[in-house]
Amino acid sequence: MSASRQSPTADTLAAAARAAQSRKGLPPVHLWNPPFCGDLDIRIARDGTWFYLGTPIGRKELVRLFSTILRKDGESYFLVTPVEKVGITVDDAPFVAVDFETSGEGTAQTLVFETNVGDHAQAGAENPIRVVRDKETGEPAPYVHVRAGLEALIDRKSFYRLVELGTHHDEWFGLWSGGEFFPVIPSAELPA
Repeated sequence: MSASRQSPTADTLAAAARAAQSRKGLPPVHLWNPPFCGDLDIRIARDGTWFYLGTPIGRKELVRLFSTILRKDGESYFLVTPVEKVGITVDDAPFVAVDFETSGEGTAQTLVFETNVGDHAQAGAENPIRVVRDKETGEPAPYVHVRAGLEALIDRKSFYRLVELGTHHDEWFGLWSGGEFFPVIPSAELPA
C-alpha cells in the first residue's frame, strides 16, 4: 500500500460498495481484482451478527450492504470493492438461514431458504445442503450454499422443520430439493 493511500475503514468500504451497487442484483465481486489492503476488524459471529471494532453493527442496511461485497477466496473471507480488498473474520458461515419455504412433495419438493441478510437460495445442485456433525457431541450443523462459495448455517428452528420433511433414500435420512437428495444422517443411526 502506498504512503498516500489511506487505510480502509468501514466507512470507506461502505461508500465504495454503494458506488458499485447495481440495480440489477449483486455487485460483480468475482470480476474485481483490487489490491489487498490488509485486514479490517470486522467479524461475523456464528449467530450472523456483524461486529466492527468489537461492537455489533446495528444498522441492518449497512450489514446488507457489506454482505453484497463479501467474497470467499480459498478459506479466507474478504470485503471487495473495485479499488480495495480487505480481510475479515468469519467464525463459522457468513450467513444464517433464518427461514425457508417449501413447495411440492417427495422428489419434486423445493426448499427456498432466506438468510439473515435477505438473500434467497433454492436448495438444489447449485445450492447444496450439507450437514456436519460435531466430532465430540455428534450435534448436527446444517448448511446451505447461498452464492459463490458462501454458505448459511441453517438455524435450529428451521432445521427442526426440515427434519419433519425428511425421508429415507438409499439408506440415508435426508431431504429432497430441486431434484437432488441431501443426506442428513444414515438411516441406521435413527431410533427404530
